[in-house]
Amino acid sequence: MWSSSILASPHFSSPPKLSPLSSSSSSHHHKIQTVLCSTQNPSSTVGVSFSKRHLNLSILTLLFNGGFLLGKAKSMAESGDLQRYTDSKDGFTLLVPSSWTKVEKAGANALFEEPEKRSNNIGVVVSPVRIKSLEDFGSPQFVADKLINAEKRKESTKEAEVVSVGERSGQRQVYEFEYKIDSTRGGIKRVFSAAFVSSKKLYILNVVHSDSPENPLDSSMRVLLEQVLHSFDALPLA
Repeated sequence: MWSSSILASPHFSSPPKLSPLSSSSSSHHHKIQTVLCSTQNPSSTVGVSFSKRHLNLSILTLLFNGGFLLGKAKSMAESGDLQRYTDSKDGFTLLVPSSWTKVEKAGANALFEEPEKRSNNIGVVVSPVRIKSLEDFGSPQFVADKLINAEKRKESTKEAEVVSVGERSGQRQVYEFEYKIDSTRGGIKRVFSAAFVSSKKLYILNVVHSDSPENPLDSSMRVLLEQVLHSFDALPLA
């Protein structure tokens, strides 16, 4: 999982800044490019018509699904499936599933567990750092590479892969990551992580949920956990 040791390691130097890359978005962009190229071939009117229809349908599908998921996530928050947790002492806030239980654990500033399966959890760690922002350390993709390499070095890790990398901006930069881990400790897990720096403190969120072939992460729970991920932020400075 994300830890402050990734930033603290003296072997990591800041690389040239790279644009954040999502594996899913790059694949979709390639598909659109392929369709556009086929429509530019004047030798096939049928091919042009089919490609245009396919492109239009793809765009409508994306818009519909995006709106549906956003509306579903909003309704979850409004219906009480999520509730706001605020830590005034450490200066952060996020949404958490209302049915999950807050527990105490050494090293965690906040930890919430699903009562039925405690390995599904949401944890926040706050650590002092010397940098003023994550950009001082590196791009989202650079940090994701360090993160996944750290996971792969663990003896318990059988496989680890980055699913997506992103960044959101507001009062501060927040890096967001999604990755999968197959471990001897707990099997296959889906991890959603977010990190930002505020007031020379590194804030790390790890959202961990089982995602085995026998019991995969369902779409409604995924939407809920993504809402948790996107809600993680620092409290406004007084």
